[in-house]
Amino acid sequence: MKLSIIVPVYNEEKTILEVISNLDKLVIPAVSKEVIVVDDGSTDKTREKLKNIKSAKIIFHEKNSGKGSAVKTGIKKATGDYIIIQDADLEYDPQYIKILIEPIKQRKSEVVYGTRLKRMPNLSGEEKTLQFLTHYFGNRFLSLVTSILYGQWITDMETGYKLFPKNALKGTKLNAKGFEFEPEITAKLMKKGYKILEIPIKVIPRGYDEGKKINAVRDGLKAVYYLFKYRFTN
Repeated sequence: MKLSIIVPVYNEEKTILEVISNLDKLVIPAVSKEVIVVDDGSTDKTREKLKNIKSAKIIFHEKNSGKGSAVKTGIKKATGDYIIIQDADLEYDPQYIKILIEPIKQRKSEVVYGTRLKRMPNLSGEEKTLQFLTHYFGNRFLSLVTSILYGQWITDMETGYKLFPKNALKGTKLNAKGFEFEPEITAKLMKKGYKILEIPIKVIPRGYDEGKKINAVRDGLKAVYYLFKYRFTN
């Protein structure tokens, strides 16, 4: 089995080399891997740092188009049987990829998500801030909407860790350019009949002052719109 790990990146000069290094060290028994980094028009030193990377496929967008656009570029270049998205900001530990792929290897599921939301916030550190709580409960609401619309219970629709077979997207057009990629791909996988298995993971939440890019209110409203849109259209 071959796994394609897609890393969409925009202005992550402080973390991108560590993320790639962690992925280089990742060893998954009976699974080969390729790492595809798509720089989405970074304006800091990210592009400069990526130019010397030899252990991954590096693709540059000339201008910033959004996470969805970067992921779609990565999917087009992927040669693996399965695909997973790895954010470039160190919130997600690549070691979890070994855990997420186990149900695939054991033929227990074809689509696996890493859920951050099978627990309540710790109400300490970043998790007690208004911005974090807004994002947390917003995601819980979006996951509930997803569950109701698509008839399948899910706790973390917006998780960064989405593992799915490349063939699942055969004949499927992905339209998203930004963070609306999350509801679109979830909706389209569910409409194709895929059951999503969720595995609990832990993350290190990044604050907005550290470069977190998703906007809980704006992107949350977009997500609701696209969840309804793709429930009734293609």
